[in-house]
Amino acid sequence: MTIDSRFAPFHPARRRFLQLGAAGLAALSPAANALFRLNNPCLNPTETPMLELETAAWQGIDPTDWWDCHTHIVGSGDGGSGITQTPDMHAPLRHPIQTLQHWAYANAACIPDTNQDQAFVDRLRALMDTMPKGAKAMLYAFDRAHGATGDPDHANTAFFVPNEYAQRLAKADPDRFEWVASIHPYRADCVDALQQAAANGARAVKWLPPVMGIDPASPLCDRFYKAAAALNMPIITHGGEEKALHGADQPLFGNPLRLRRALEAGVRVVIAHCATIGQDVDADGREVRSFDLFAQLMSERQWQGRLFGDISAIVLRNRDPEVIKTLLNESGWHDRLLFGSDYPLTGILPLISVPALAEAGLLPETAIAPLQTLQDYHPFRFDFVLKRSLSWQGKRFADRIFATRPFFAAGRPSAA
Repeated sequence: MTIDSRFAPFHPARRRFLQLGAAGLAALSPAANALFRLNNPCLNPTETPMLELETAAWQGIDPTDWWDCHTHIVGSGDGGSGITQTPDMHAPLRHPIQTLQHWAYANAACIPDTNQDQAFVDRLRALMDTMPKGAKAMLYAFDRAHGATGDPDHANTAFFVPNEYAQRLAKADPDRFEWVASIHPYRADCVDALQQAAANGARAVKWLPPVMGIDPASPLCDRFYKAAAALNMPIITHGGEEKALHGADQPLFGNPLRLRRALEAGVRVVIAHCATIGQDVDADGREVRSFDLFAQLMSERQWQGRLFGDISAIVLRNRDPEVIKTLLNESGWHDRLLFGSDYPLTGILPLISVPALAEAGLLPETAIAPLQTLQDYHPFRFDFVLKRSLSWQGKRFADRIFATRPFFAAGRPSAA
């Protein structure tokens, strides 16, 4: 077990801040520090052991159909990527939570204080190079927040990853990467930008409405929906509460019911994480679980063939195990669920507790040790094997959930 020198963990001072912050949430006890496995060791992915559990996980899965549909790009813009970050991510005294979150993401992605753009790409390629031939990650661009006038809202933009950069990474390594555009629908040029992204090979569009300031139920989105439907371009959009990023701070925009407008326009909509966290208001004004509203939409027959969910982040500690059990039991949904990891969140070790999932009855005790070994070495393989290993009352996630390529590679009519 060796640490890859290219992806060494943080400078000790930054690592101590991360550990103290996370341990502070767990009473600052040594036992809690050990329990929560705070620091990503950034081990060399080429040394990841091949375990029986992983061999079994790939049974019935064609690697050429395995596209992780939820992969974020991380960087600082120091390598010409065009990435920008809010200054709040670097202000520990004024914004300690956002600073801690930023450092946690960087630690998860094994990027140092400098040359972060290139370090992220190097680490990502090293991870994907140890995946079976044909497996790919779908890389997300991330648009700025915008106001109702369509102008960029720089003050409330938490993070920005240009479409051009995501496209460039995918073009440089087409055997391992696809790319997903991010286009705010209030932009004056949103339709042109969407048509250009489609022409340049984008497989979908990514939205995070509470952070970007997108109201999916607004008429301001209509022209974008019309163009997306014509192009058969799916929109992967966050549902439920958002905890990973700050920005426009519009939590109501994460309500799954607000996506009916896109569905009515004929758009294929993928609700990220199946809205497995948070509370939202239903049509009667009652506050209910966001996941219940996702389930309500999934039960409405008119959206079959248009409404989908991805299973990224469903295994995080802040998810109720009962929600995972429902997703496993609802086998009728499995044709409409898509595999995604939410990398690099899968590299933040405290966020996922394998023992807790076993205690909830979702994993056998014998799976804990091998899964924790994978967690230390390889976040992509870990997340995949973990989700393939989940079971409840004899039900598992169907093989087809992990065959996402046909959904995203579906033919699109040419831009009008």
